[in-house]
Amino acid sequence: MTQILKEGGKTIIKTGARLDTQSAAQFETDIQPALEQGVDLEIDCTELNYIASSGLRIFQSTMRTVVRSLNGQMKLTHVNDDIYDILKMTGFTRHITVERC
Repeated sequence: MTQILKEGGKTIIKTGARLDTQSAAQFETDIQPALEQGVDLEIDCTELNYIASSGLRIFQSTMRTVVRSLNGQMKLTHVNDDIYDILKMTGFTRHITVERC
């Protein structure tokens, strides 16, 4: 279940345990209002233990919106080692800040 919090000028989005084909569309819908409100975005991956290509696509489109279109900042935090390895292998760690847990 996606949670969206405002902390100062920053928006924190907490993922659920999985970003797969079934949950990714709902996650994308849930975060849309947050993308329209702020340009300092943190995606808290504390609970995330599985990510499919559909989840990676959402991270990529979110990054494009926040960083490129809105000239904002985005980072992924509390990323476990397995998810970090996927992000590194797919090139995400070269384009956005990824903080391990």
